[in-house]
Amino acid sequence: MQDLDLIKGCLRQDAKCQRLLYERYAPRMLTVCIRYARQRSEAEDILQDAFVKVFKNLDKFEHRGSFEGWIRRIMVNTALKYYRKLRFQMEQSGLDYSNDKPVHSLAESQLSAQELMDIIAGLPDGYRIVFNMYAIEGFSHREIADALGIQESTSRSQLVKARKMLQGLVIERQKVRL
Repeated sequence: MQDLDLIKGCLRQDAKCQRLLYERYAPRMLTVCIRYARQRSEAEDILQDAFVKVFKNLDKFEHRGSFEGWIRRIMVNTALKYYRKLRFQMEQSGLDYSNDKPVHSLAESQLSAQELMDIIAGLPDGYRIVFNMYAIEGFSHREIADALGIQESTSRSQLVKARKMLQGLVIERQKVRL
């Protein structure tokens, strides 16, 4: 079934079409959510919240650009909203958010794409979010600044620091193997 047929079915509240649309895009979108979350459970929460928005706003999809790109944008925006809410809650409570476990276990045989994603997941929140938005999602520094409520220069600075930290972590990981 083509995306257009699925969209039409979902707009008719056809449960089969809704399930098929979710099954088609959930695995790819979970990967997007994992890049923004600290733990898999958070990524799954973000995914569910975002799919509620997808179904609720499906009538607003204008068929310009790819449907997957439209869904991805909702995923990213939902993840950013989750991050802002979490940051606010931590500031209000005085708690410091710590990550006890990475999203994925590390594969020790070679530096794979999965291991690199694990390293990225371990970056501090600000570095990770800006790096994901710029390097992976393709946002400009202006778009990142607007989305996060920061200055463009802060976005650039966070990206430079993220890249430097990533380089150090990759070098460290490679030393461990030698």
